[in-house]
Amino acid sequence: MEDRILVLDGAMGTMIQRHKLEEFDFREGAFEDHEKPLKGNNDLLSITRPEIIKEIHKAYFDAGADIVETNTFSGTRIAQSDYDLEHAVYDINYQSAIIAKEIATQYKDKPRFVAGSIGPTNRTASISPDVNDPGYRAITFDALKEAYREQVQALIAGGVDLLLVETVFDTLNAKAALFAIQEVFDETKKELPIMVSGTITDQSGRTLTGQTTEAFLISLSHMPLLSIGLNCALGANMMRPYLQILNRTAPFAVSAHPNAGLPNAFGDYDESPEQMAAQIKIFLDEGLMNIVGGCCGTTPEHIQAISALVNNYNPRKY
Repeated sequence: MEDRILVLDGAMGTMIQRHKLEEFDFREGAFEDHEKPLKGNNDLLSITRPEIIKEIHKAYFDAGADIVETNTFSGTRIAQSDYDLEHAVYDINYQSAIIAKEIATQYKDKPRFVAGSIGPTNRTASISPDVNDPGYRAITFDALKEAYREQVQALIAGGVDLLLVETVFDTLNAKAALFAIQEVFDETKKELPIMVSGTITDQSGRTLTGQTTEAFLISLSHMPLLSIGLNCALGANMMRPYLQILNRTAPFAVSAHPNAGLPNAFGDYDESPEQMAAQIKIFLDEGLMNIVGGCCGTTPEHIQAISALVNNYNPRKY
């Protein structure tokens, strides 16, 4: 990272959707008798259709990515409880890490890394889901911490190189994840680099729980992070002012993996690799980042365009 800008991979879900999978694909082998529908639970594919996930990792590495994320965005017992699959959480994360690392080790041209993807869960610790009871919370800090702890243990056992707490819409959730990570580090006497990436939900420049970009940074600066950044929600052109804030104030590396524009009326993302690269070039011209990739709607073609671009730039100094 001192020598060059690193490239993160693109969207996992976008690539999975290309395969037009059906219910059986999410059940094959391990979950054929499960009582609830499983279609759409993409994390399961690391167990039931690992060849698809390997193919996606390989496509992003071939496109020039330095870092790929494990297929574990919903890999906590909180998220998996929607499918009554709490018992499968360890295997989901462990197998996801194993297969990503298997592909990473096949490349000898430059170092390739695997980031353990730690999503925000589908609960928020800071906001009540009931407008009639503002003091109510659907989850506690301790419950979040324990769920993240289980995920982190499995990801580390599977061999990830770093941990990515991503798409943070509630900083209290992120704090629970970071607390869990530190507990696991203390127990195992092993530490990995930690990336954190928040999501700005609209052009007000705030997270879902109301924090500004600078407040988000300050809230997490007690941790010795590898990087802090932004992903999802906004396309690259709308993300720029908030990356400028991080560039001015962050004592860590800065990352960005924006969507391929905003979704259209059908929920698809229309921004081409060339259009997205043109937006990313503005970030690079201003020296805003150290790590760059893609989120929703991005493909290996997007990452290839970004990868070709970053070779012409030096990383942000911090």
